[in-house]
Amino acid sequence: MEGDQKVNSTSPAPEPEMMIEEWNGTSSTKLTKTATITSTSHSSISIQRSSNAFTHISQRILQAFVPEGYPTSVTPDYFPFQVWDSLQGLSTYVRMMLSTQALLSAIGVGEKSATVIGATFQWFLRDLTGMLGGVLFTCYQGSNLDSNAKMWRLVADLMNDLGMLMDLVSPLFPSAFVFIVCLGSLSRSFTGVASGATRAALTQHFALENNAADIAAKEGSQETLATMIGMALGMLLARLTIGHSFAIWISFLSLTMFHMYANYKAVCCLSLNTLNCERCSIVLSHFVKTGQVLSPKHVSSMEHVLPLWMTSWNLKGGDSLYKQVRLGVRVSSLDSLAMVDLLQSAGSHYKKEKYLLQQKGGIIRIITHKDSAGADILQSFIHALVMAKLDDQDGSMSSESQSWMDKHYEVFVLKLQSSGWKTERLLSSSVVWRANWLVDYSDGKHD
Repeated sequence: MEGDQKVNSTSPAPEPEMMIEEWNGTSSTKLTKTATITSTSHSSISIQRSSNAFTHISQRILQAFVPEGYPTSVTPDYFPFQVWDSLQGLSTYVRMMLSTQALLSAIGVGEKSATVIGATFQWFLRDLTGMLGGVLFTCYQGSNLDSNAKMWRLVADLMNDLGMLMDLVSPLFPSAFVFIVCLGSLSRSFTGVASGATRAALTQHFALENNAADIAAKEGSQETLATMIGMALGMLLARLTIGHSFAIWISFLSLTMFHMYANYKAVCCLSLNTLNCERCSIVLSHFVKTGQVLSPKHVSSMEHVLPLWMTSWNLKGGDSLYKQVRLGVRVSSLDSLAMVDLLQSAGSHYKKEKYLLQQKGGIIRIITHKDSAGADILQSFIHALVMAKLDDQDGSMSSESQSWMDKHYEVFVLKLQSSGWKTERLLSSSVVWRANWLVDYSDGKHD
């Protein structure tokens, strides 16, 4: 008995039960348990599946259209923007079938009298006009697309609507067919440049985890899906309305109105955290009044998204203080009195700054130094806004604005950063005119 008790006391302890869970997903907050693996001994393993094949396949399909890590990997305005953007893209491809049908009919497709060389030449002129228009538009407005991404997004789609309208109208004027289709191609070339540039800016805005490439790839998948659905619906609509001009025009105009509405709603969803001229003016005016900085989401509801010539139609309030500021003024364009005032201010108010301000007739002109960086340009613009703001209130001179900058500028920038704003630079048109100044004192030193 004693021997049996001794053997029992030295027998090995039972092996613990081991369990491993298998999870699937691209985000730590969006994981799904797919299996549980349990081991009770070296030779006993059980696997229990937690999800069916349909769920797994649906998740794989969704990953082709949604950025990895969604929704934490993108900004909150990504989803509403993509919904409206997909809807406007869908309406575009439906209308494209109608306009393309009209264009091919005008070229002579299906008619015995039409020649291949004639149709080819007309198509060549159409494409050539569009290519030249795209290059000219880039030269004229390329540097301004970042600073007003919302506005140019709307303008791009408006120009696309005009281009398709030209294609639809072209069969009605056979004698001016080439001229009309070239105008349409020119209009669409502006769309290609503006839409591509603003899309790149918005992709950078959406990317929270340096995943701009992934967002762009998923945007391509979403656009492809919208294209396929839109083309299928467009072919159906073209089939139903063939030979009925009134029905074609009603369908086209109705879809165009919806397209414009969807685009407007899409850009209104955006809460951009970069500072352009108008957003900077809105934030500064509120800070001067209250000492607080508005969030990007709040400012997005106050800024204008329509072009300036349509500002009177926009019912939303905004701040027009930035319209009093001229950034990157050419020194030689100033008159002699303004130059004298500028030289005096260089030796008094702006010894340490890389910009000069000159005020005349309610307009603040900014002359930037040749070595000024992005932060210097942002500071110069804020200084000019302060000068305009103080002048509106009590006619203060430049010394008042300089005192405000010395006291509040650093606090203002810190509050901007804590509210989510990017303060590395000001999004504006390219500053192509700069200057260099030296202040000569009696002791021979230069500043």
